[in-house]
Amino acid sequence: MSEITYVRGDATAPQGKGVKVIVHVCNDLGGWGKGFVLALSRRWPEPEAAYRRWHRERAHNDFGLGAVQFVQVSPFVRVANLVGQHGMRRGSKGVPVRYEAIDAGLAAVADRALELGASVHMPRIGCGLAGGTWSRIEPLIESRLTARGLSVTVYDFD
Repeated sequence: MSEITYVRGDATAPQGKGVKVIVHVCNDLGGWGKGFVLALSRRWPEPEAAYRRWHRERAHNDFGLGAVQFVQVSPFVRVANLVGQHGMRRGSKGVPVRYEAIDAGLAAVADRALELGASVHMPRIGCGLAGGTWSRIEPLIESRLTARGLSVTVYDFD
């Protein structure tokens, strides 16, 4: 079993050799405009365009909680748009994060990463605007990714 490696740095500039999958959490409303997605959009236009198209055409695809869209942004980098939050605001139903959706999405990420022979890179997914806690997310990463032998790097941005 691998372990999660924690580093200071930018998850949009993943470290290491070989194919890399950058995972981040999206909402189920089609909104893209705050948090980590801004850093992604500054680096590559494709993940945002693909996500917006995926949401717009959701009547004819798998868009929804727990789904993952993989977008190739360079020969060795894919961005995984993981739908893991319901809505965008904290309200009477609590925070937007949906741990079950993140768990399901991470299973799909693991399958694709293993298929590609890729390492997995991410910020502390689900813990920013989604309102989740790392103590709930970290075990999901361990059970879905590192338990399957995948190398996972989590980036804390300065």
